[in-house]
Amino acid sequence: MLARLIVCGALLCLSGAASADHHGPTCGHLRSAFYEYGALYYKTADGHWTGIDKDVVDEVARRLGCTIEALTDSRVRIWAGLSGGSIDMSVSAVATPEREKMGRLVPYLAERNYVLLQASAPDNMHSMDDFLANPALKIGVIKSFRHGKAYDAWLAQLRARGRVYEAPDYEALLRLFKVGRVHAVMAISTGWYPLFKREPLRIMDWAPPKDAVIGGLILSRQHIDEALAERFSQTIRAMREDGTLKRIFERHLNPELAAKLLNF
Repeated sequence: MLARLIVCGALLCLSGAASADHHGPTCGHLRSAFYEYGALYYKTADGHWTGIDKDVVDEVARRLGCTIEALTDSRVRIWAGLSGGSIDMSVSAVATPEREKMGRLVPYLAERNYVLLQASAPDNMHSMDDFLANPALKIGVIKSFRHGKAYDAWLAQLRARGRVYEAPDYEALLRLFKVGRVHAVMAISTGWYPLFKREPLRIMDWAPPKDAVIGGLILSRQHIDEALAERFSQTIRAMREDGTLKRIFERHLNPELAAKLLNF
C-alpha cells in the first residue's frame, strides 16, 4: 500500500487559499509520487520524510496554492501509476520518448551518473571498457532508471552478457553492493553523497563531460493540462532565478555538488 502524507501541510494550503506568490486559480488537489533515493528523498531520524524532491514540491505547492498529496513507492510502480492514471505527477524524472507520451517534464536539476566500485574490485578499473573486459565483474542498477547515453549503451552490453542485477529501489541496490553480490553500482551524486559522508567510496566518473542527466517533475497529461503545466514550469524558473533551488540543494548537499545541480 502506498504510504501517504500531505506535502503542503499549512492550513492555507489545505483550504485551497492562495499564497502570496500565487497568481491565477489554484491547482486543487494533486497526487505526487516519491521514491526513496539518497538526498532526493529520505527519512530523518524521527521518521519524517525530507529531501530535495520533497522541498521542491513543497515550495511549488506553496507558490501555486495547491494541495499535493505525497505517495511513496518504488520507481517501477510509480511509472505504472502514471501510465494508468492513478498518479498525477512524480519527481526527479528523466525524459524518454515513451515517458513524454504520458507526461510533460519540468526540469529542476542536472545530475551525473557515477560508478561506485567495491574496495575489492581490481585496481585497474579506469574506464567502462576496463570493466567490460573483465567477465567476472557485475554491476547493480535500479530497474527503470536511465543513466545517460554513454552509460545506457554500456549497460546494454553488460546486460547481454548477464552481468547486470536490477534492484527495485535504492535500498535494495545498496544491499546488493554491501553483501558483495555486485562489484559496482550506478549512482548519481545525490545518491552517493550521504554514503560518502559515512564511509569511503571508490567513485568513478566514466561518462563524457557533457553526458548530464536532467531530472524534473513529470506531470501527467491525463490530469494536468498544458496551461497548468506551464504554471509549474514558470514557478520552477522563478525558484531558480531567486535562489530558492540553490538553497534547497545546499540544505541536503555540500555547496560544490549543489551548484552542479543547477546546470540544467
